[in-house]
Amino acid sequence: MHDLRWIREAPQDFDSALARRGLQPLAESVLDLDARHRQVQAELQEMQARRNEASKQIGQKKKAGAEAEAQALMAEVGQLKDRLAEAEEQERHLGEELEGLLAGLPNALAPEVPDGPDESANEVLRAHGEKPIFDFAPKEHYELGEALGGLDFEAAARLSGARFVVVKAAIARLHRALAQFMLDLHTREHGYTEVQPPLLVRDHVLFGTGQLPKFGEDQFRTEEGYWLIPTAEVPLTNLAADQILAEEALPLRFTALTPCFRSEAGAAGRDTRGMLRQHQFEKVELVSITHPEGSQAEHERMTACAEEVLKRLGLHYRVVTLCSGDTGFAARKTYDIEVWLPGQGAYREISSCSNTWDFQARRMKSRFRPVGEKGTRLVHSLNGSGVAVGRALIAVLETYQRADGGIAVPEVLRPYMGGLETIAADG
Repeated sequence: MHDLRWIREAPQDFDSALARRGLQPLAESVLDLDARHRQVQAELQEMQARRNEASKQIGQKKKAGAEAEAQALMAEVGQLKDRLAEAEEQERHLGEELEGLLAGLPNALAPEVPDGPDESANEVLRAHGEKPIFDFAPKEHYELGEALGGLDFEAAARLSGARFVVVKAAIARLHRALAQFMLDLHTREHGYTEVQPPLLVRDHVLFGTGQLPKFGEDQFRTEEGYWLIPTAEVPLTNLAADQILAEEALPLRFTALTPCFRSEAGAAGRDTRGMLRQHQFEKVELVSITHPEGSQAEHERMTACAEEVLKRLGLHYRVVTLCSGDTGFAARKTYDIEVWLPGQGAYREISSCSNTWDFQARRMKSRFRPVGEKGTRLVHSLNGSGVAVGRALIAVLETYQRADGGIAVPEVLRPYMGGLETIAADG
């Protein structure tokens, strides 16, 4: 959500921010609606003050025996009551219209975010490791997993339809090992607090992080009005909603391993083979609630925490800064971590780390009280994958595949696999 004061003070800057997102100027429309809303509010205050004054005078006039004047005042109060009801309805309607307009607008981008129409304009910041070299033609994860009896897409289709998978046996254990390794790393070494949040949330929670009202079609909703979370970012960030936090408590850092549910409404025909784009998947999420002055440093720190997962797994990856046309709705700036998949011969996103600045905090009414001050300020919120478990499984299967179809278990995962060093092709 955008700050109305900023739009009033710098309408040209607001329109410039929208232009970077490919949107038409809206400052004039916003300010016109804001002016009408404030005018009605001022009229309401005047009528309320006059009603209160007239009500007080009625008793005085009656006490003084001025019955005719008292009756006139009573008639005026009755008229004011009707006018107030109309004005209150108009004020409510204008307020909702203004909030609805602002709620549908994406966050302003950081100045350093590169301009560009789509992912082709993203900028590579750095890379880690080297692409693995094979003396055989590397296979894709679904070929490897099916041959090992660990990925069953046909069974999943019978149960649930497309974009699901049944993971079994040693591959299921490897998936679990990856998740446990990530949680242990982030809680023991990176200082995140582990949370098990609800997987079903109400409308206002998705509104707070920006999925509603604009992206409802991308979510799954129950008949009872709950939404299945698309990411643990949603409940974790909302832990700070409607709160006034102590300055000394910041930053708050949360992590959670949860299933995530996405309709993939706009992904028809994309990544239909394998596990890359599914309706249900697991992810270890990282969320930080910070002091405004610390959010940029926290963004770099969070990205480094996600990178450390891939470093210890021995996976080749690169970090890119997303351009204006590829940056998500709520983000001010995003780093994507793209892991190399030998079977595909391509980099694929495995983590997105975003600083939303105060955009989500304004929607959630999340504030902190600076030490020694009476007033409050909005916090900054950040989120990132630390990392997507299914995509990490894909990267491990493809990076550690052997000529015989077996999979070498990364050394860091072996303690979670009972010391197993290889998932053998013969089962």
